[in-house]
Amino acid sequence: MASTSSALTISSSSTLVDGKAPRQSPAASPQCVSLPPPPLTSQNRAWKTTAYGRKIARNVMAMATGEAPAEVAPTEVPEFVKTLQEAWDKVDDKYAVSSLAVVGVVALWGSVGLISAIDRLPLIPGVLEIVGIGYTGWFVYKNIVFKPDREALICKIKETYKEIIGSN
Repeated sequence: MASTSSALTISSSSTLVDGKAPRQSPAASPQCVSLPPPPLTSQNRAWKTTAYGRKIARNVMAMATGEAPAEVAPTEVPEFVKTLQEAWDKVDDKYAVSSLAVVGVVALWGSVGLISAIDRLPLIPGVLEIVGIGYTGWFVYKNIVFKPDREALICKIKETYKEIIGSN
């Protein structure tokens, strides 16, 4: 195995002018690729950040003393959020509802993981697809093709809807 050695030489005559390093021409060193120098941090940006920090500190001090900050404008909340807040205020057992929401999210996450694991198996997705197509065909033949069966299905759906909703 032959080894080649290449050396990078740095000229001592290179100087920094205006905070920028001198650029080498690509023909001068075909083996070395030079990257552009990193951008300098802008003094203007630092000033804006400092001014923003002062503004926040001023608002926090005003809130701590009980004064209303001068720059706070009332924000309008969408109707959906207002409805959601009203519904949340009506809930008696917020701990149980929060727990059910967390359990629902975890169950959804777990079921997605399970389905993706089954989908990665070699034969199972094809077999499940054939079973789904077969069941759909059977359901259509049994409940939708003929008019009396279709009317019975619609009646059953309406009854179930009324039981769930509890209409008078």
